[in-house]
Amino acid sequence: MTRTFLALTVLAVAAAVPPVASAGLATASTRPVGEITLQATEVPAPPRFDLVGLRWRGSGRVELRTRSADGAWTPWRDAAPERTDRPDVGAGEGRRLEGWTVGNPWWVGPSDRLQVRARGAVRSARATFVRSPEVRIPLRALAETGAPAIVSRSTWSADESIRRGEPTYAPDLRYAIVHHTAGSNDYSRSEAAAIVRGIQTYHVRSNGWNDIGYNFLVDRFGTIYEGRYGGIDRNVVGAHALGFNTGSVGVALLGTYTSPRPSAAAEKAIATLLSWRLDLAYIDPLATITVPSGGSDRYPAGVAVQLRTVSGHRDTGFTACPGDALYARLGALAARAAAAGGPKLYYPFADGVLGGPIRFTARLSQPLRWQVVVAGADGAEVARGTGSSTAIDWTWDSSAVAPGEFRWTIGAGSGDRSVRPASGTLGSAVEPGPLELLGVSADPPTISPNGDGEADATVVAYTLSADATVAATVLDEAGWELAELEPARWRRAGQHAVDFDGGDLPDGRYAVRLVARSADGVEVEARVPVSITRTLSLASLVPAVFSPNGDGRVDRARVSLTLGREAAVRVRVLRGERWVATPFDARLKAGRRTVVWDGSKRVGRLRDGDYTLVLEVTDEVATTRIAFPVTSDTTAPSLRLVSRTPPRIAVSEPASVRLRVNGAVRRLRVAEAGTVTIPGIRGVRTLIASAQDAVGNRSRVLTVR
Repeated sequence: MTRTFLALTVLAVAAAVPPVASAGLATASTRPVGEITLQATEVPAPPRFDLVGLRWRGSGRVELRTRSADGAWTPWRDAAPERTDRPDVGAGEGRRLEGWTVGNPWWVGPSDRLQVRARGAVRSARATFVRSPEVRIPLRALAETGAPAIVSRSTWSADESIRRGEPTYAPDLRYAIVHHTAGSNDYSRSEAAAIVRGIQTYHVRSNGWNDIGYNFLVDRFGTIYEGRYGGIDRNVVGAHALGFNTGSVGVALLGTYTSPRPSAAAEKAIATLLSWRLDLAYIDPLATITVPSGGSDRYPAGVAVQLRTVSGHRDTGFTACPGDALYARLGALAARAAAAGGPKLYYPFADGVLGGPIRFTARLSQPLRWQVVVAGADGAEVARGTGSSTAIDWTWDSSAVAPGEFRWTIGAGSGDRSVRPASGTLGSAVEPGPLELLGVSADPPTISPNGDGEADATVVAYTLSADATVAATVLDEAGWELAELEPARWRRAGQHAVDFDGGDLPDGRYAVRLVARSADGVEVEARVPVSITRTLSLASLVPAVFSPNGDGRVDRARVSLTLGREAAVRVRVLRGERWVATPFDARLKAGRRTVVWDGSKRVGRLRDGDYTLVLEVTDEVATTRIAFPVTSDTTAPSLRLVSRTPPRIAVSEPASVRLRVNGAVRRLRVAEAGTVTIPGIRGVRTLIASAQDAVGNRSRVLTVR
């Protein structure tokens, strides 16, 4: 069988694996942990669980250990060894966990107790317990077929009812990121599928993601599992590498591979999977590419990062994943993937517009006789180019053909030594509609390219009504062309955008001009104004929460800014869209300046709640606006004794609590409103307590005799 049918084989194998009707769905429960200290703290756990994970607020580290059903305790483990396993910023998944450290799902097998301990500041911790019954995968479904046998979601009993949204797709697949999941390495075959199902349950129920984060998972026996829903041969955007999910495929090996080398079966499965999946996208497993970061703990958004097409998670974030032992094998696995399955075709591309020269390029893994064939809508061959080398490069002069739809195909070799062909279309089978540039806008309309991270660039967005080439240029105020922003490129009908960072242009008023040209020569243009001013920089607001009650503690909010020249400065306060106050409206000279707001307004006192403080700086070029969220909090916390034995008090909001209980002094940090237990005593005889929140509001003294 030739490699041409590789993808069909995989799909057929995956579909042929029968579901296991006897496997129950995984269940999850989340429970508060309470105060965590350096000492082992017992966490209320269900009678039986197989997988556990933690999340918490604060910069500290949390460790966990569990007791198995037979009474043996595990060693202490880092609760979040791979804390950048998560969706990209702005992906719309797991929003409720912003500001939390999200731990990994640890497979611990049948267990009944959990203990935790902390190093550093930790608060508001939660533990999620998952019970995931074993799943037996029929061995007959995993027979060798010449292509990877992939266990489908229905076979490992994925819970489709808990998925939170439809899959999203990247336009292209460019590289793979290899992970380890963390957890035990001594799981059984039947436990492996249960681990996959447990990870899905944890990612959705605890983390709030749309589905399991990985695109594929592999166990130590060499079994490959379908991961995130959406199609194993499609570019499904996962949630496995913060800032690098779009355009990548995430492959996770079950277990921890800090020192133990993966099994031979696991390595073979990973190499086979990578060979197939990257070949579907015509990607060279041994190549190096440049990828823009979407924003991670290691690379800020927009930074160009050089990656191998088979990379480890540690290449994109500050993590040890996929463990030293597995990471050391990635080069060998990539070479094995490149060598598997015969010759391959890499990076096929057609560049040009019908009616002019169209250049076809690609690369082969080994020298072969190649051909590029262009056919009309009726299938009749229109043009052909041939050659014999590893580089495919042929240009077709399409000026003599009538408008219409054409299909091109790039192939090489013959029989078992043939590549999987690539194909695409040129032109259109239907009459194009009128060409228009719609919805042209610049956001923001004024930029200050001074590197302070605020309004350094604008995005010019537009909608193209029909296929066309689009070029973008920058014009001065008089309409003269100053610079090429983007050369003419063929664009499909739909939404597009181009970035403009001002470059080396001086402050002034400019316009970005878009010129669209259809295949039949129709040309339209649109302009959008963009102003450049570097007057304002390094603007900030502190604190984000203040208490304007005149008690001398955090009574004022301060806006600091640097002016490059004299300008008019105005500060407005809004609640929603409604005006509340204008604390400042005057001209300021160049330099570092501060505007202070004590919460005063024209009529009445400021109510507690969330507001928006808008800083506006106007010079001779334009007005620059920056909005800051700010919260007013003048409400003091309250304390109430809930019970003497056990010693418990209720606190109305996050606060620091000072207690003299039974003559001894205690201090508590309460992370959220609720009831807390006073540590170190059995019961309350006498109590004097007070609380203070983050902005200095103090409670009344609670006295109990």
